Amino acid sequence: MSAVDTRNVSRDSLFLMADITVDGSTHPVRAKVRNLSAGGMMADGDFTVERGMRLVVDLRHVGHVTGTVAWVQDSRIGIAFDKEIDPKQVRARIGVSESTVPAHIRTAPAFTDPQIGKRRL
Repeated sequence: MSAVDTRNVSRDSLFLMADITVDGSTHPVRAKVRNLSAGGMMADGDFTVERGMRLVVDLRHVGHVTGTVAWVQDSRIGIAFDKEIDPKQVRARIGVSESTVPAHIRTAPAFTDPQIGKRRL
C-alpha cells in the first residue's frame, strides 16, 4: 500500500514512547508515538531523517520493528512498517498480560471508584 492508500486505515491515538534508530546510526532517538496502526505510526522527536530512510522502532511488548520513513513534517515523521504488528500488544499495560484480563474488563471504559477516589480499570 502507498502512503496515500493507508490514510483511511484504522489507527489508534495514544501517547507512549519508543526508541527509533535510523539506519547507519548507533544512537536511538527517544520519540513520542502519536498514533499507531498495524502498518505504521506517527512519531514526534528530534529526528534528522528524510523520506525513504530505513529505521528500526523499538516498541514495548513487540520489540524491534523495521520500516521506512514515509513522510517528514517538522519534528514529526510517518513510518511505514515492513510487516504489520498488533497495535493492541503495544497498548497493553506493563506487567499485565492482556490475555489474563477478562474480555469484559478489557473492553470496559476506565472509571473512578467513588469510594476510594482512584481510577480503576
